[in-house]
Amino acid sequence: MTDRLPLFPLNLVLYPGLVLPLNVFEERYRRLVRDLLALPEGERRFGVVALRSGREVGELAGDPVDAVFPVGCVAEVATIRPHADGRFDVVATGATRFRLLAVDDSGPYLVGEVEAMAEPKGDDAEVMTLAVSRAFAEYQRKLTGAQGRGPVELPELPDDAVVLSYLVAAAMVLDLSDKQSLLVAEDGTVRLRAELSLLRRENALLEHIRALPAVELLRQGTAPN
Repeated sequence: MTDRLPLFPLNLVLYPGLVLPLNVFEERYRRLVRDLLALPEGERRFGVVALRSGREVGELAGDPVDAVFPVGCVAEVATIRPHADGRFDVVATGATRFRLLAVDDSGPYLVGEVEAMAEPKGDDAEVMTLAVSRAFAEYQRKLTGAQGRGPVELPELPDDAVVLSYLVAAAMVLDLSDKQSLLVAEDGTVRLRAELSLLRRENALLEHIRALPAVELLRQGTAPN
């Protein structure tokens, strides 16, 4: 079953369950937000797709399908705050993944024909959930230590394989291609298995590194369009 969604290409990967704050200032995306405001509150949603390397939000010349990754995430709007100069502050939450089948660039902003993707847990979900929870807790401790921060109380992690897999994907300091690969994973167990490998790699690196640029885990700054 397919659907049509307005698309918001960004230099980031949105995961289901994660909050996305946006400061919307480019005209084409102001138009998108104005169109969203014309809809009932429960129908205000758009698709977030990550831009391929070297692209900018306003740089979509040529075939727009080539400019973005083919798997994205539906963003459900929670709040829209307009400014007098025409900008908007938008807060949305990642809902479900989709596969991008086609892009219509005939209007003021891109509209995608999308197909919803299932969210199976996969095999060995409980085993992988436990292994990743332990490795991720170690990662958090080592990362905060490398930043010169004292001991911190770690948040309790969810025991649902899919929810945990997206939380870890969002919180890890990874490049965009790794982030996108985790979004594309066919099920929660496959994603957790990939994360376990990445966590072991990062934990080994952090063992030998004493100083890193400050990174705020589990928090995400406002993304400009």
